[in-house]
Amino acid sequence: MPPKSKKAPQPQEPKLFVLDTNVLMHDPTSLFRFEEHDVYLPIMTLEELDSHKHGMSEIARNARQVSRTLDGMLAVAEDITGGIPLAEPSHKLARGRLFLQTEAIDSELPPGLPASKYDNQILSVVIHLQHQYPARQVALVSKDINMRIKARALGLPAEDYFNDQVLEDSDLLYSGCRALPDNFWETHGKKLESWKTESKTHYRVTGALCPKFLQNEFLYLENTPDFAVWVREIAGRQAVLETLTDFSHSRHAVWGITARNREQNFALNLLMNPEIDFVTLLGQAGTGKTLLTLAAGLAQVLESKRYAEIIVTRVTVSVGEDIGFLPGSEEEKMTPWMGALEDNLEVLTHADANGDDRAGVLSGDWAKATTRDLVRTKIKVKSLNFMRGRTFLNKFLIIDEAQNLTPKQMKTLVTRAGPGTKVICLGNIAQIDTPYLTEGSSGLTYVVDRFKGWPHSGHITLQRGERSRLADHAAEVL
Repeated sequence: MPPKSKKAPQPQEPKLFVLDTNVLMHDPTSLFRFEEHDVYLPIMTLEELDSHKHGMSEIARNARQVSRTLDGMLAVAEDITGGIPLAEPSHKLARGRLFLQTEAIDSELPPGLPASKYDNQILSVVIHLQHQYPARQVALVSKDINMRIKARALGLPAEDYFNDQVLEDSDLLYSGCRALPDNFWETHGKKLESWKTESKTHYRVTGALCPKFLQNEFLYLENTPDFAVWVREIAGRQAVLETLTDFSHSRHAVWGITARNREQNFALNLLMNPEIDFVTLLGQAGTGKTLLTLAAGLAQVLESKRYAEIIVTRVTVSVGEDIGFLPGSEEEKMTPWMGALEDNLEVLTHADANGDDRAGVLSGDWAKATTRDLVRTKIKVKSLNFMRGRTFLNKFLIIDEAQNLTPKQMKTLVTRAGPGTKVICLGNIAQIDTPYLTEGSSGLTYVVDRFKGWPHSGHITLQRGERSRLADHAAEVL
């Protein structure tokens, strides 16, 4: 008896994703991010887009961009009832079709849910599509957690929009440093070459770990606290390592500040190196991000004259209730948001216990007041709202609270850098206040991941808090 021939597996029909409005306003290119699957836009999604298109906010700009994209696609579409192919407008990024709601849909929701709400009308569209296409998988995509909860309570498939996630788990984020195994020199030192350039020692090592290194990554041995290097070149199984400047020693103090731990020493090596144009510092409150950055900025603006001035900016997101409109100039309006800057300036311009001025030049009350005024003339506070179109030449640009920036805002800021400008991004991805941004989709996470390994950038995650024993204990137990 001949064996039965197996049936060839039927090709799975593409899924149909119904997009909530917040997905489009969060990522205007989300229409093209579903590969071979189809996308469906309810009429209520378009209605909500229309209501958000006014103003100069990021959401309004994104809403207008989506409207322009849809207008361009509809202008050349022959028949929208059969779906608009996405391959051409997405430059082959997507292979599915875009469907627009072209007919009225009767509400099939439970009686308790008011049909007048936009969210409920979108849910009724999902239910209708499930009945219309029983063989296809229909799913709602929304950035709104409550919308997803409501959908799942009604038995509807719902998921978050993941295409904006740089990493699924923030623990996988590049830390900027790597602990070497104890037998590193035994396994990688057989063809060791070493030489000196000025005050730095270089080592050329060969071994299996070298291809895994990233340029400007810091390496250390746990059992040898005095040994720390960073990767300067990588070529196959070979790497060139360079010793660091020891900023924990008082003779290398930066504007009176010394590194208190290994990561702070790594950070100061990045901040003080003129070859590094872009630095990202992550860490919890009290790890010294702002203090180290300001100290490095003042030393390079007032002492070595490497940069003309320091520019500080940050996202103005309130932790509690908004205090309303603020009077005065741009800098005066930004003053309430710059409390951290003022606190750190007070430390940097204050006299130490021996009465010596931290600036290292002047002493006495009059001299300290003069130094404080001089420091403030070299620091400009700018609002994020007026950055578009600007170019900063020979500036030390500090972007504080960068975890609250979207990837698009981060691109707008970093591309402001002109010749001779150094950009430093500071933040703590565990404290995000911007709606719809997560640890995985923050602009800070985005630049850390995209810039790693670039010869003119560096990153370090500061681990230990150095604020006070009270602050350290509070961070652990509260």
